[in-house]
Amino acid sequence: MQFTELRLYARCGAGNERLGVYAMKYIDLRSDTVTQPTQQMRDAMYHAVVGDDVFDDDPTVKELEAYAAERLGKEAALFVTSGTQGNACALMAQTRRGDCVVIAPTAHIAAHEAGSYAQLSGVSLRFPQCADGVMDPDSVRACLTDDSDIQTAPATLVVVENAHSTGTVVPLENMRDVWRAAREKGVPVHLDGARLFNAAAALGVSDVRQLTQYCDTVMCCLSKGLCAPAGSMLAGPRDVIFRAKRARRLLGGGMRQTGFFAAAGRVALEQMSLRVADDHETARYLGALLDDIDGVQVLADRIQIDMVFFTAGWDADKAARYPAYMEAHGVKVTGLLGGEYRMVTHHDISRADCEATARAVRAFAAEG
Repeated sequence: MQFTELRLYARCGAGNERLGVYAMKYIDLRSDTVTQPTQQMRDAMYHAVVGDDVFDDDPTVKELEAYAAERLGKEAALFVTSGTQGNACALMAQTRRGDCVVIAPTAHIAAHEAGSYAQLSGVSLRFPQCADGVMDPDSVRACLTDDSDIQTAPATLVVVENAHSTGTVVPLENMRDVWRAAREKGVPVHLDGARLFNAAAALGVSDVRQLTQYCDTVMCCLSKGLCAPAGSMLAGPRDVIFRAKRARRLLGGGMRQTGFFAAAGRVALEQMSLRVADDHETARYLGALLDDIDGVQVLADRIQIDMVFFTAGWDADKAARYPAYMEAHGVKVTGLLGGEYRMVTHHDISRADCEATARAVRAFAAEG
């Protein structure tokens, strides 16, 4: 495996003096959050007009929030530092301490946000019947308890995740049916759309508002697959976004010259959201290569977005050695989680990278 050495130089006097090795280029399949900002983003950041966002003085942030609100089909939007913060603000703005949130047990909020729903919002979770994030509408209805029984926490929010963290996509019909079930009880719906544009591409939807019509609030990430260096958007009714902004302040998310990030985020929404289907194709290509390796079983039915999940008949010792072996051969991956391995394609992954990755996995699988 050939590594490309990227070196950092600084102007010193009449010449450039080398400061040292800055980074090594790996094939990084740990997540689609590892993407590097595009040159267009870097240029936009360099030229961004900024102010103090806590004082509502940053024009670039205001422009991004207005654009995001229109793009997502909501009254208002808020720039937040991360998807986790955006989800936390959505819960804090729409629930009371002691309430219950109806959500799939494998959803990111439930399983991968450090229990923030309990620590920050003081809510519990209730799990309807579901498979790969697709919740049964009748089961959702059964979960929607109100204040009439003092022994039961009232359900005051439903959370749908699309695309789901299992790599699957929730059909529009299911989103509609869950939305209707919630509306019957006057309960709002929050859409964790960290990979919203991946879901839209997988569903063949050109306008994400076809998805967001079935929610009250929606969060989408600018860094997951869209190449922005940081940030997410939370959109919804103006009064809810005002409360979410207060929650963001409480969480320490009120930044100052945020326009530098917002400039990259605008490029992410306008340009990079249009190309995520390419990552899906790359994932299918990688999945086919991996599935051809003895002992590796790719879960092909779950390659719906940019994620490839597979299982392998490796014992615990071999599984533990897998990430280090792959990194030594130029590929960064995550280890075994829940009995499965995961690889995520993105803007910086080519078909040649997939082929090199498959060669490394094949060699590892063949080891005694």
